[in-house]
Amino acid sequence: MSDDYQRIATAIDFLKNSALEQPSLDQAAKQVGLSPYHFQRLFRRFAGVSPKRFLQHLTSEYAKQLLQQSTPILETSFAVGLSGPGRLHDLLINVEAVTPGEYRSGGMDLQINYAIHPTLFGRCFIAITDRGICRLEFIDSGEEEIAIQRLQQTWPNAEINKNEAVTGAIIQKIFNPATVPTDKPLLLLLQGTNFQLKVWQSLLQIPEGCVASYGYLANKIGQATASRAVGTAIGNNPISYLIPCHRVLRGDGEIGGYRWGIDRKLAILGREFCQSETLKS
Repeated sequence: MSDDYQRIATAIDFLKNSALEQPSLDQAAKQVGLSPYHFQRLFRRFAGVSPKRFLQHLTSEYAKQLLQQSTPILETSFAVGLSGPGRLHDLLINVEAVTPGEYRSGGMDLQINYAIHPTLFGRCFIAITDRGICRLEFIDSGEEEIAIQRLQQTWPNAEINKNEAVTGAIIQKIFNPATVPTDKPLLLLLQGTNFQLKVWQSLLQIPEGCVASYGYLANKIGQATASRAVGTAIGNNPISYLIPCHRVLRGDGEIGGYRWGIDRKLAILGREFCQSETLKS
């Protein structure tokens, strides 16, 4: 699965950088060392559409249209305090903040299980406690120790153990929810400032298939002039994918940054766009 993601990421990067030349299927397939037939099959299995159609969803013109179309949906989502009907197949997410005392103790008496698992978007590092997921991040080859060190620095006094059995069930629930039928919400345990928590909560209200701009989010949390600070808080999001910082674009429709790599952001967004379009058709 990780090898497939690397091929997809390479293909997305090629398509993005060659968009003006309108590369052929043969040219794209050559970039990832596959025959056109096998490349087309891989891409359709990942995105549900052809590479050409996928590329159309990643242009700035499409993003501008989507920013405008998303506004009524986002207004409703923020008004009722919900993340919207498309949020991971109606999977609810409950957020609990770390208390000041827990922060000062550095996780004293807290048990954390972690592991690394392959996913549709590459290798994923996950750490969970009895109270919820405290870290979820995509990592590339050679970044395992760095991810563990970040976890230890955040929770220096916690008992941290590798446990693939425990974390594997949660990974399935996140990335393959249809295979793990349950009505129990996913729990997140977040450590951050009040401002960061407010920004991360606002991200949860962006439904799948929609996007928002940094300025829009700043306005929605009552900090209309704080777009840059909102961007910084988004960049510090410790829970990738579930807290969907990938759904935030620049106001001009450009992709903007992403802590776990632009190609990965494009892969996640493109797949969500395609799936949402399929549901509407």
